[in-house]
Amino acid sequence: MCTSWGEERCTSISGGRRGKGVVLHSWLFVLLLFSALLGQASPQCPDSCHCAWDTATVHCSDTGLREIPEGIPPETVYLHLERNYIRSIPETAFSDLVHLRDLYLSHNRIDSLASGALRHLGSELRLLDLSHNQLKQASREEFGSTRAKMRLYHNPWHCDCTLQELMENLNLEPETVNGIMCESSVRGVGEGSRWEDPGSQGEHAGQSLVKLLDSGVNFCSLQRKTTDVAMLVTMFVWFFMVIVYVVYYVRQNQAEARRHLEYLKSLPSPRKTPTETDTLSTGF
Repeated sequence: MCTSWGEERCTSISGGRRGKGVVLHSWLFVLLLFSALLGQASPQCPDSCHCAWDTATVHCSDTGLREIPEGIPPETVYLHLERNYIRSIPETAFSDLVHLRDLYLSHNRIDSLASGALRHLGSELRLLDLSHNQLKQASREEFGSTRAKMRLYHNPWHCDCTLQELMENLNLEPETVNGIMCESSVRGVGEGSRWEDPGSQGEHAGQSLVKLLDSGVNFCSLQRKTTDVAMLVTMFVWFFMVIVYVVYYVRQNQAEARRHLEYLKSLPSPRKTPTETDTLSTGF
């Protein structure tokens, strides 16, 4: 209780306490607001994944995933998706991951890549692991212009000109290149059917693609020869069919002409009238 002589001092103390309380509440409000904004701005980790924010690493290995998870933070640098059941990679799967450096997709069931599926990966990508999958065919359009180190071994590759051109343009990891095997290969000239069947075995099945290329095998030249032979065979078949048709047409016309001639011969000749006979006789 303030007395008359201490009213001024009492008022000063009360005002000071009130001022400190206002400042304290203001600071608390600012902290709560900042925490709320920070919570909203912080990235979320995808379901079934573990995120290490200090290293920008997202771990989604051994989680039974059947497709690329959504909501991967754009700041991700290392992404682990190995040992799952992923079958394909959509075109926009990694379009937002511009800072990605290492992408691990090994030990999945990937058998197809969408056109340009890896084209959106940024220039910072240094490693792409697609080993131990079910890839049979791939082209340069699917990988884009990435210069990352590639792991493509332990896939059932079908070795042909398209795969050869792809391998010649990729930056393959030297330690794993001999593991890129031909599960099947394009058929050569005179090797079984002239039709190329990716599911059939070829002359180079079971051999290392890189070793075959180093030994001088050229699948593009082999494919062109096969195509040339196929074209020649097709042209010969068409030419033979035309000749057969012409011969058949001529014979049919000849038979028709003979039947017409025989019909004309079978017609009775016109009889001569008496006047004509007398005229002929008088003339002699």
